[in-house]
This record gives sequence, C-alpha cells and structure tokens, in this order.
Amino acid sequence: MTPATPGPGFRPRTALAMSPDAAAAVLDPESLTALAALCDLVPPPVLDDFTAPRARAVLAEVDLLVTGWGCPPLDTDVLRAAPRLRAVVHTAGSVRGHLTDACWERGIEVSSAASANALPVAEYTLAMILLTGKHVLERARAYRTTRTREDWLRTPRTIGNHRRTVGILSASLIGRRVIELLRPYDIDVLLHDPYVTDAEARRLGVTRVELAELFARGDTVSVHTPLLPATRGLVSRSLIESMRPGAVLINTARGAVVDQDALAEAAGAGRVRAVLDVTDPEVLPPDHPLWDSEQVLLTPHLAGSQGNEWRRLTDLALAETARWASGAGFLHPVTRERLPFQA
Repeated sequence: MTPATPGPGFRPRTALAMSPDAAAAVLDPESLTALAALCDLVPPPVLDDFTAPRARAVLAEVDLLVTGWGCPPLDTDVLRAAPRLRAVVHTAGSVRGHLTDACWERGIEVSSAASANALPVAEYTLAMILLTGKHVLERARAYRTTRTREDWLRTPRTIGNHRRTVGILSASLIGRRVIELLRPYDIDVLLHDPYVTDAEARRLGVTRVELAELFARGDTVSVHTPLLPATRGLVSRSLIESMRPGAVLINTARGAVVDQDALAEAAGAGRVRAVLDVTDPEVLPPDHPLWDSEQVLLTPHLAGSQGNEWRRLTDLALAETARWASGAGFLHPVTRERLPFQA
C-alpha cells in the first residue's frame, strides 16, 4: 500500500526511538499527550534495540520516528525494515550518532532540536564569561579562607568586564547565540570562523580575526567549534601559550578540540585559567592534573539542556512534527551537506 502524503488531516504513524531513560527525562506526560494528538503514536515501550522482534514489527509501519539520546543507528538494515519511514524528528542536538549515509540516500527528512539546545549552552557560556571576568571563583575561595573582605579600592584593573575582549571560536548555532547575548555588555567581541565573511561579521557586530590573533588578543576565548578531523587538537599548545597572562579558555564544545596536556601545564603554571564543561575523555582519569588545578573549573557536561530546559526540546519537536505532518516541511532541517559542521 502506498503511504499517505503529508498534508491537511494526515496523521503519521509515529514511534519513539531512544533510551528509556531519555524518554522518561525529555518526554513528560503532557508532551506525550500533545504528540499523540498530532499523530498515530505507537504506545510504549520505546524502541532502543532495532533488532528486537517488536521493533521490527513497529518499524514496518512507521512514517515518522521521534528520536532522542540512545537511539540506535538507522543503518541500511534498519531502513530495509522500515519501508514507509520518511522523516526523523530528533529531540536533542546532534544527529551524528544515529543518522547514517543510508538515511540521506533514502531521502529521509530530518529535523533536530539543536537550536533549542543552543540556548542553555550559550547562557552557561555568558555566565562564565562574566564570572571569570570578575574573578568570582578565585575571590570567593579567598574570602572563604580568610573570612575577611578584600580592600575593594585596591582591585587590580585586570579584574572586571568593562571593555573586556572575548574571542569566539566558530560562528556555530551556539557561537552565534553567545554573540547575541553579549551585545548588551561593554565587551569587544572577536570571531574566528573561516566560513564567515567580513560583511557577515559586521552584521553580527563582531570583528573577524585569524585564529592566532583570536588567542593573542582575547581576555577570554570561548570554543564553539564542532569536532571534525580538521578541528581535533585545533586549540594547540602554541595557541594556549600565546594567550595573555590570566586569560580564560572556555570549552563547551568537545574536549578533543583542545590540547589538554598543554592546557594543564599552562594552568598549573598559573598562566591561564579555564572553564571546561567537556573533556577528552568525558570523565578525566582520577589522577589528571586538571582535577586539582585551582585555575580550572570543571563541570560535568551540564551546559546543555537539563531539567526544566528539556521542555524546549520537546516543544520544538512537537512543532516540527505538526509542520511536517501538515505538509509544510521542517523549520529546523538537518541536511547532509551541513551535518559535518554541526556538533
């Protein structure tokens, strides 16, 4: 039987494909009710193993998969079992973990909630830029130790956020959102992104610079580049050594973009400070020097959507499902051509 075409009145047969934990976290009862109002939703349990007999039976009938963290790869074998499948709506950011070449060759339409997930990462980055500019963490630690207030009239002029220079590495979704959030502040923003022209940089309100200049001039450098073969170790020893004394490196992208050994040495010597929400590996070995460095703040990959922020992801997924079912197409499509440049 030929599948119905998206358009007015179309209710796609839809299944959830993600880990049970991801489904429980991201899809609250209200969201599931809203999704069921838009489509013919396969009841739980979610699909987390496409080789299981039940999963094969479900795949044979679905028009749309709503995916999330823990979704197995949609490879040739899986797509062969899902002849009607024509779209994927992802309730998280990156789709690189489960989308395969077979999906693009089939012509499956894909949407991602990456734009919704970009906001909390950008908010985290903004907070860390402002806190480290004020040296809040170090001064709070000293206050706890001494139990006395410092002489604020003797505060060094290296402390503060007025006319501070912030370098943004990559005009990704998150990088662009950070630039937007910085606009109300008296901060000079530099950008390095080889795909951004001078004209586009002017529209963004930033100064486009080469990579070496970004690190040499930035009081803070914030990393927002995806991890690609060309960006692995991009933040090299020479770039870290070129940073201003006391400058801050913020990484909310991927740990492997940064030479962690070089960063640990520079932080251990007191030359630079760092805020790392990601590392390589994701949890560092217990004896790694970054754990004990007073110049480094390590957080456990918490900048992205968590807790009540998951609702943004589901709201976007619901909106995309409604648009696709109506025949309007996705507002946040993921294309094969742009996939390598996304996190």
